[in-house]
Amino acid sequence: MSQETPVSASDYGKSLRGLGFNLIVKDLARSVQFATQVLEATVFFATPDFAAMKLNGQDFMFHADETYRNNELKGILAGNEARGIGVELRVYGCDPDLAEERARNGGWTVLAGSLDKPHGLREAIILDDEGYLWIPSVHLK
Repeated sequence: MSQETPVSASDYGKSLRGLGFNLIVKDLARSVQFATQVLEATVFFATPDFAAMKLNGQDFMFHADETYRNNELKGILAGNEARGIGVELRVYGCDPDLAEERARNGGWTVLAGSLDKPHGLREAIILDDEGYLWIPSVHLK
């Protein structure tokens, strides 16, 4: 993972727009591997404890547990195995058939294989090692 800072933390923070999310993870390297291999996200900047990611022109981040030692969420995170219960991380424009294949090849859990849905999307449901639920999807023709 790249440790050369492309911009200052302050400049990066000021550049963020729209909706973003930060996922707190036990194994940052494996989370980055999932995002890059399955979802085809790219790493903007990463250290062993933090990764700034890009996906379809949007920003999101991973923070390792140890970075939250002084954070209000620390007590809630302790011992919580499935962190993303009730949250669907939908990735529009990510081919679900290819994402499903990459997830299976990488040893991640495919909860539902790619299907055409009545709401006009083809989607798969993939669980990462941290318990976060990812739904890659494309519009039906």
